Amino acid sequence: MKVYWRNKPSYQFYYHIFMSDTQNSRIYGIAVTLLLALAAGLGFFFWQKSQNYLAQSEKIEAERVSLEKEKLSVEAALDSLAGAYEGLRTENETLNGKVSSTAAIIQKKEILIRQIRNSNAKDIESLRAQVADLQREKISVETIVTTLRAENEQLKLENQRLTGENEQLKGNITDLNTKAVDMAKQLEEQIRKTQSATFKASSFRVELEKRGDRLTTKARKAREVFVSFDLADVPTTYHGPQKLYMVITDDKGNPIMAKNPIKATVFAPSGPVEIIAQETKDIVLENTQRHSFNHKFDERLKSGNYVVAIYCEKGLLGASSFRLV
Repeated sequence: MKVYWRNKPSYQFYYHIFMSDTQNSRIYGIAVTLLLALAAGLGFFFWQKSQNYLAQSEKIEAERVSLEKEKLSVEAALDSLAGAYEGLRTENETLNGKVSSTAAIIQKKEILIRQIRNSNAKDIESLRAQVADLQREKISVETIVTTLRAENEQLKLENQRLTGENEQLKGNITDLNTKAVDMAKQLEEQIRKTQSATFKASSFRVELEKRGDRLTTKARKAREVFVSFDLADVPTTYHGPQKLYMVITDDKGNPIMAKNPIKATVFAPSGPVEIIAQETKDIVLENTQRHSFNHKFDERLKSGNYVVAIYCEKGLLGASSFRLV
């Protein structure tokens, strides 16, 4: 079956269709070109942004590594400072004789430093803050250590000076004590030479006692004095009733304090002698006998040198010096 077109398409019709297709293709190409350009631009933009982000990430990572190293270094320095401080503190307390005023400060700082070290840094900012805090505490502890070291050096110099002065004072005191002992010995000897009776006591013994009948040489503990002696080969002309006197004086010849001092005159071969006794005792002299005095001090004696002398009515029987410290 044949189909016949009533009218055949003209040349203008095909030209119009061709031009329309060409124009559409051109528009399509431009659109594609624009899209490609846009895609390229966006791709470059995001690539550049990605590169910047990568560079920034690498920079942050490098900083994090550097901060971690710095943190470890500061922590090691703090550990070293803690050891140095302990040694200096012990030395300071030994030199000063009391607890160092820095101990409480360092204790608080140790707690704070421990908290900083044990906290986890969630980001770079936290890590920066940790390192900064540790650096600040390190500077503070360094200042304390430096100050304490300087104080210790000053205390050492001061102690050396005081030690030198003490040694000099000890030397002076030793010289004075020696002179005081010499004075007491001289007084003892002088009493013997000028006031001795024609017969003498032997086995003369002086003991200072504290509570509990224990012997002592300390002034603050001395409570009483015990004096014992022997009288041997007493001439028969002196046998019979006699009065014994115990006299205690300091190294200058001053009698010690007594509530009821006894004033008396004894007649030594060199002449009459006035005495002030702390104790007296009535006895009957025989050829050989042993006597003793036990005197409790009315007041505590001061440190120094003293002389104990025992007299009878005919003069000095014996004397001995003693020292209280």
